[in-house]
Amino acid sequence: MFTQAHHSKRNRQLSDTSPILIDQPADHVCRIQINRPEKLNAVNFDVREALLQALPAIVEDPDIRAIVLGGVGGNLSAGGDVPSMQGLSEEGARERLQHIHRLCRIIWNADVPIVTAAEGIAAGGAVGLALLGDYILVGRSTKIMVPFLKLGLVPDWGMMRSLPLRVGLPQARRLILETATIEGERAVEIGLADRVLDDSAVMSAAIKQAERLSRLPRGAVAMVKARLRQQPSFEQDLADEERDQVRGLTSEEFEEGFRAYTEKRSADFISLG
Repeated sequence: MFTQAHHSKRNRQLSDTSPILIDQPADHVCRIQINRPEKLNAVNFDVREALLQALPAIVEDPDIRAIVLGGVGGNLSAGGDVPSMQGLSEEGARERLQHIHRLCRIIWNADVPIVTAAEGIAAGGAVGLALLGDYILVGRSTKIMVPFLKLGLVPDWGMMRSLPLRVGLPQARRLILETATIEGERAVEIGLADRVLDDSAVMSAAIKQAERLSRLPRGAVAMVKARLRQQPSFEQDLADEERDQVRGLTSEEFEEGFRAYTEKRSADFISLG
């Protein structure tokens, strides 16, 4: 169990260079922050693996009644670590998606409320990560980006399910096909986020929201979340996503998208035929 003693021990073990930082900023609230500020908290294997190692004990700890997700340094995350995606074999691409999906299942199926502090940049897979939780708080200058098609890829982290559930199918379609970037006020207007705050207030507001949620009856909250999850199969969504993203990561379209990304230009997909 992730008891207070376990929490204190874990805090001592984590250093400033650990891929995630874990603390307990309020009673019964656990905060988990991605800790790669020099890379805008881009999520690589080490970040995912650290989350996979930490989260099961946290979500099962009876003393933890709400979770806050965030990033160190004023940004939630720039999304997936794009350079680490390049040159993957089909097997490597499949292993990457399966690793992501193990994490998706833990967060999606968590019985406790999860609040995401989407400060600064929240792009790609980080949007998917936030959508797996329950509340998303943004700053006025937060930039939420859905750039998958620019890279020749499909949305992952379960977003083909979670995004339409959040904003509706027509809005989800627009966000994905237009590779949209939207700011905080607009995110709330379309239902992608729950509250917009001054940039400096996002994390503290997320902690306060989690603290309020922690006072709700844990068993009843778990039943509500379970009922809300009873949509057509999330497992089928993940299987379809794995199939499509493996194709994407091993395609000429991704190679061109990656070159354009590194050369800071628009991708020329037309020339690929």
